[in-house]
Amino acid sequence: MGESNPGASGSAGVGTAFPAEPDGAPHPGGPGSEGIRPGGVLKRELVRDAVLGMVEERRAGDAIPSERTLCVQLGVSRPTVRAAVDELVAAGVLIREHGRGVFVAPEKITQELVPGRHSLGVPRASGVWTSRLLEFTTVPAGARVGRRLRLSPAAQVVYVARLRLVDGFPMAIEHLHIPAALVPGLTARELEHGDLYEHLRTHHGVHVHEATQTIEPTVVTRAEAELLEVPELSPALLFERLTTDTAGRPVEYVHSIYRGDRYRIVSRLSLRADSAPAAPAEGHHPGIPPGDFVQSDPVTASTLGDVQERR
Repeated sequence: MGESNPGASGSAGVGTAFPAEPDGAPHPGGPGSEGIRPGGVLKRELVRDAVLGMVEERRAGDAIPSERTLCVQLGVSRPTVRAAVDELVAAGVLIREHGRGVFVAPEKITQELVPGRHSLGVPRASGVWTSRLLEFTTVPAGARVGRRLRLSPAAQVVYVARLRLVDGFPMAIEHLHIPAALVPGLTARELEHGDLYEHLRTHHGVHVHEATQTIEPTVVTRAEAELLEVPELSPALLFERLTTDTAGRPVEYVHSIYRGDRYRIVSRLSLRADSAPAAPAEGHHPGIPPGDFVQSDPVTASTLGDVQERR
């Protein structure tokens, strides 16, 4: 990792140090000293928090101190520092450049999804989003896509592959499937520069109404890695969306691969602590163990993430 002036990072580099005692425990006044002697997991978490503090005081592309410097500042072993930094590199917070060091990664892209089931109107994601058309053709739906769009496998669908870019950098690969009967005369230019939903409304009388979207982790293939400019098998997010119109008819099926190092999902929960207790309901919100919240009023949430808005 690249060398850096230990004091250059301000208080995040020195003020968060927790010098180790001879037996390996932190200094009595440091983090983790309230009656708990940290093991390897806690030490790595303390180092991770300290490095995250340094990241918050820097800009994208700035270097963080070297492993040797961090060991001295934080009073921990080199393997502990390396493990914590490796986690932040894998999470996309830091970027390791061979022979040069470790640097602050660009900010991840976030976007707030407006709560509610009856609106597709959402704020635009940060950055300047553009598209590069990779493929535009008409093909049979096949069994899998046909099931989603409620079409015969032999029915024709318009297939579109687009590379989505943010500020000129590749962010996602998007695969669209639209029943061909819904969009006669649809051109590649309309998809590259226009708004598909507006086109469906004004030219075909199709009014999109609701979309169901799923998100799951995955890794990129070699071909996807080349387009997204990341190593093969890098972590990614798989988005699948099915959009229906006001009559409940499927009008679009999309699956997209988003770079895991540049995109994140954030949920904000609204909790009613003054509600009367109620029996625990079946299931639970992701990330909240069952039984943590048993109020009678529902928990509401808004999520930061992808809606694959169109430009």
